[in-house]
Amino acid sequence: MSKTKAWLNAARLRTLPLSFSGIIVGSALAFRENAFELPIFILALLTTLGFQVLSNFANDYGDGVKGTDNDERVGPKRALQSGLLTETELKKGMVITIILTLVVTVLLIYRSFGTENLGYIVLFLLLGIAAIIAAIKYTVGVNAYGYRAMGDVFVFVFFGLLSVLGSYFLHVQQLSFLMLLPAISIGLLSTSVLNLNNMRDRISDAKVNKITIPVLLGEKNAKKYHAFLLLGAYTAAFLYFYFSGVVWWQFLPLFAFLPLLKHYSVVVMNRNPAALDSELKKVALSTFFFSVLFFGIAIF
Repeated sequence: MSKTKAWLNAARLRTLPLSFSGIIVGSALAFRENAFELPIFILALLTTLGFQVLSNFANDYGDGVKGTDNDERVGPKRALQSGLLTETELKKGMVITIILTLVVTVLLIYRSFGTENLGYIVLFLLLGIAAIIAAIKYTVGVNAYGYRAMGDVFVFVFFGLLSVLGSYFLHVQQLSFLMLLPAISIGLLSTSVLNLNNMRDRISDAKVNKITIPVLLGEKNAKKYHAFLLLGAYTAAFLYFYFSGVVWWQFLPLFAFLPLLKHYSVVVMNRNPAALDSELKKVALSTFFFSVLFFGIAIF
């Protein structure tokens, strides 16, 4: 495999639609307020791209040096695990990604707030730095929170609440309680993808003392937790449309949840963790489909 393909493999581009979903939903909310700005939308997507790629590089590196990625791992082979990239190369890749992401973050903040709203500028700079730290500390370091069953919390906050509400605020510069509901929906769906990943790797993670929610709960309760995440996401989305006073056809994004019914039946019946890998894509694409439909009804 060429170095280019190795870096693309480490970047795990298949994770990008899920990470973009929160930005799309937040921007759709801004569109409904007639406050949508295309440059902000594009810069927000590029910023999220940077955070996601950094997170993937860091996960590859962190799990690799800890020995979590070994021959017993169920999921796709990682770049460091396979010898496609070295520790030094991944470190350099992380540094370059951090620099580029910070540059785009600064451009996004400047485009949104100019040089006037100092409080907002400082707040979003701190949030950007926090997102970079969270992306790295998930698996890197002695106190990596992904090894202490805290990954779900961080995914919910950064991929859900901050992604949706933050992107909305960059356009509109205000918030309302109702906006919290679609943010919760995206956050729970994103967390369900992580939960699937962790259910797939539950046995191998337990052997190397990587404590995740499925490791703590066990197979049966992890599946119940998965149902809670999916049902909670649907409920939050339904309540948003209900309290928004939209007409019936504007409930259309809820159809994105239909494939998840079959998906959950597959999860419940699953006895082979490796088979859950294909389910990751189904939830990620359903989430992305929901966000696209959400944006579509905002336009029309």
